[in-house]
Amino acid sequence: MKSYKQLKSEKRRVAVVGTGQTKFEARIPDKTYYELALEAAMMAMSDAGITLGNIDSVVYGIYNDLFERQIMPDTYVHDYLGMYGKPGIRITTGGATGGYAFRSGYSEVASGLADITLVIGVEKAQDCYDWAQGKTTPEVIKSIAYSADMTWEFPLGTSAASSYAILASAHIKKYGTTEEQAALVSVKNHGNAIKNPFAQSPMKITVDDVMQSRMISHPFKMLDCSLYTEGAYALVLMSEEKARESGVKDPVWVMGIGSSNDKSFTGSRTVNDRMGKYGDIADLRNHYESAALAYRMAGVQNPGKSVDVAELHDAFSFTEIQAYEAMGFCERGMGGKFIEEGVPMMDGDLPVSPSGGLLGAGHAVGATGVMQIGEVVNQLRNRAGERQVEINRGIGLAHSIGGPGSSYCSVSVLGVD
Repeated sequence: MKSYKQLKSEKRRVAVVGTGQTKFEARIPDKTYYELALEAAMMAMSDAGITLGNIDSVVYGIYNDLFERQIMPDTYVHDYLGMYGKPGIRITTGGATGGYAFRSGYSEVASGLADITLVIGVEKAQDCYDWAQGKTTPEVIKSIAYSADMTWEFPLGTSAASSYAILASAHIKKYGTTEEQAALVSVKNHGNAIKNPFAQSPMKITVDDVMQSRMISHPFKMLDCSLYTEGAYALVLMSEEKARESGVKDPVWVMGIGSSNDKSFTGSRTVNDRMGKYGDIADLRNHYESAALAYRMAGVQNPGKSVDVAELHDAFSFTEIQAYEAMGFCERGMGGKFIEEGVPMMDGDLPVSPSGGLLGAGHAVGATGVMQIGEVVNQLRNRAGERQVEINRGIGLAHSIGGPGSSYCSVSVLGVD
């Protein structure tokens, strides 16, 4: 690690040099969350050609203490990994946990605090269990609802689905987006997952299948919603000097990261406040802000013509449509038309979520954003197997969101030389 004087005049580039993933499944009863974390970490370190002794620091993405039934679960993962004596920090920002964990890991290396940082996202959602009733799902939904305001919103019966349904309804009202257009996202992503051996929900479905699935929270039907998942994903980040020294053959560079938090109360997001330039709740304005910051850092001026592949957060199908617009892939209000024209399909001009996204691959909350970044990394390295898309410009994007009404957003732009 370099001294302050040595770092003062340097701008440290950061590379992702290793990825590792467990299978994403509805339930993994024979493994603890720290066993899953170790499994993913060992794969990532093997990919990077390093061992635990080379790691300077660890960043953990673990969303919900109630999922793991453990306060401060990161300290037990840290111990299980054998990382005692090294610094570790936990990030928890809802569905955006993995994206913000990656941001923190990047900061560790870019700042010179570490030369090699391990980022691990892990979740065991189904350990949240109501033993009296013998049920899992109600307890999982309740534990997520605790992320809402406990004074007013929680007592009124809010849920993750209803929180995002408000945003989708606003988009429908403002731009005329249809439920059938959103259903195309579900068809695409479940279909993409068929080629992902780690995916939880690979399915060949139709728009009619989505439209006829049971209503969850209007306009979301069952097949518009991602499933809760157990699993882990890990990334190894290195400074440029360490990557060159280690002989890494195919580093993927972090070109830009932009993050923005919006107001927690969706109803307080008016067009008259200081962020009003991004419009109302139909436009997910902190997503626009995050993308703009990431593109500025990366030097990307025309994302629709510069990005080869993207992983967009699709906990709900409508959210991906809104993200097409916020990421600058199409004009505002044209997200529905964008997918109707086939642009984000695997063989389209800008493939989106070849992993299957959250809808197809699964939503292991703390690991989700890490998985999205890892998928982009492997696509840029031409290591995505059957789901490999064409890489021409060498730039990919990952979009990670979470919190009440999508109050957290982080966008990462990655590239190859």
